Amino acid sequence: MKKNILIRTNFLVCLIIIIGFLMTAFLSYQMNYTASLDNIEQVSSLTSEGIYYQLTTLFTKPVNISLTMANDSLLRSTLAQELENLENPDYIDTLREYLNSYRLKYNYDSVFLVSTATHRYYNFEGLDRTLEPGNPENDWYYDSLSLSQDYWINVDNDEVAGADNKITVFINCNIYEDNGALLGTVGVGLQIDSLQALIQEYENQYHVEAYLVDQDGLIEIASHYTGYEKINFFSLFDYPEEIRQSLLYWNKGEAADSFWTTQGDKSSSEDYLITRYIPELNWHLVVRQDTGKLMTDLQQEMLRSAIIILLIIVFILIVITRVIRTFNRQIVALTQSVEQEKRSIFKKATEELFDDIYELDITRNRPANEATVQYFMSLGAQANTPYDEALKIVAEKQIKAEFRQGYIDTFKPENVIRAYEAGQDTLKYEFMMSTGGAYFWMRITARILRQKSDGSLHMLTYRQNIDAEKRQENRLQELAQLDEMTGLLTKTATRRHIEHLLKEKPDQLYAFFILDIDTFKQANDLYGHAFGDSVIEQFAAVLRTQFREQDMIGRIGGDEFAVFIPVPDLAWVKTRAQQLLKALHYTHTAMGNSWGVSTSIGIALTSREAQNFETLYRKADDALYMSKKNGRNNYTLKP
Repeated sequence: MKKNILIRTNFLVCLIIIIGFLMTAFLSYQMNYTASLDNIEQVSSLTSEGIYYQLTTLFTKPVNISLTMANDSLLRSTLAQELENLENPDYIDTLREYLNSYRLKYNYDSVFLVSTATHRYYNFEGLDRTLEPGNPENDWYYDSLSLSQDYWINVDNDEVAGADNKITVFINCNIYEDNGALLGTVGVGLQIDSLQALIQEYENQYHVEAYLVDQDGLIEIASHYTGYEKINFFSLFDYPEEIRQSLLYWNKGEAADSFWTTQGDKSSSEDYLITRYIPELNWHLVVRQDTGKLMTDLQQEMLRSAIIILLIIVFILIVITRVIRTFNRQIVALTQSVEQEKRSIFKKATEELFDDIYELDITRNRPANEATVQYFMSLGAQANTPYDEALKIVAEKQIKAEFRQGYIDTFKPENVIRAYEAGQDTLKYEFMMSTGGAYFWMRITARILRQKSDGSLHMLTYRQNIDAEKRQENRLQELAQLDEMTGLLTKTATRRHIEHLLKEKPDQLYAFFILDIDTFKQANDLYGHAFGDSVIEQFAAVLRTQFREQDMIGRIGGDEFAVFIPVPDLAWVKTRAQQLLKALHYTHTAMGNSWGVSTSIGIALTSREAQNFETLYRKADDALYMSKKNGRNNYTLKP
């Protein structure tokens, strides 16, 4: 009787255990699958952000350099003289030295110039070839003649001697005369190897695929493809037309869009795509990850779990009482292990990219893990302090004053809830903070998600130190206003500053000086462009010593400078002009050569009729012309 009871008890216990284990395995499978999908989305998004910011940083400088060359008045003047020097080897050598100087200074793989008049292709080694229409290798140039944008980018093989036809990314800019006539095309080239290596590094680290795709869907750059191969991204993976339309029409700058889709009609696995548009390149960055391997791994895990269940059941039949107690402990441990594994996978995927990761329970207005509690307590908050109160403590203790309210408004619970209900799952805020020392720039990226277990709304925050990025951004903005050779204002920045001063103080009397180095071309012809550059650099340095730090001084052409200053009266301006002529009349010695420097000056004063940059520039330029006509090394004043 007891034996029958024991058998029935064993059978009932085993049945319960079998059902329990099967349910646990199924739930574990679902939880792991959901966690893995979340991980795919998070890792793909963060990978996309990393590649995007590195690419924009990488291309900023070559774009600026190409634009600088395209707007160089000296290059335009030299190119305009090409037809007169077709057989002149010195002319070709001048262009070679100019292009090679930029190549050596910035370490580019290629620096080139194409003349519209002759279709000659010059590079850092001289005259390479003459482009002919009808040759497919030259289509990039003839197609560009009708373009109107400041610059454009194409991927092509580099045909110049010594380049070994390596695939190169070219940044191209058209050169225009003052009347708008097209003179030629100038640009720089970066071999694609370094860009592919960058993408490959991200792919290896995060197990994704990254592609740069143009507006036609062609792959321009990937770890194993280039734009020279003309491979269509959507044909490669057989994606449906609606995905193609959605991806190629997405052009919202730094914002990203994401898609779950399948390859063709017979694919059993889904692909996750995240895209963002890069306006500087006019390309789309696409990060791809498929779930095929995920499904295989989960199925194998399910099989392993089934085998383990059978072994455990056999063991339970042998020692029923002890096994029941042990198995109960294993159930608890397994549940905890699944949750810990989910959090461990997510943390491992994100902590390498971000400094600190915290979790908040927005629904209950409290921290959601021990790390967040400890962080709040380190700033003086009590262990049970509500999240919205702790948020204010963080702002007061660490955030710079002008960013505090914006920080609080962005991450306060009601705003997080409102953003999620509006379909927004990401919040970002950039600010300056301190951890006891100097202030530095920080970016917080917050992901909003709803817990499936209890329906509560949670927020994961990732802190990323962007101080170097912000300082580089500010430096680039400053450099964009300064002439690279002299450190003075560019022509565009000069104009902007003058217009600002005229608008700010319309009743103030100003003098507008245009200074031109006399016979500067002679210095270049006699001693070379390097000597000519040293003349310009010293001239700018001497000119700077003649004025106050707050006075506006700019370089508005190759050897042409401008000064815009407030003046008391006409007599003072004449005296100042005489002083400038004397200070800027000296002998320049460099590279074993000497050359006498002097300047011609044209001056215009503000008046009722001359209250804008164009009128002042025209008057001063006319005065400069008269100074040159009257023998140079003098000044002409037009009140």
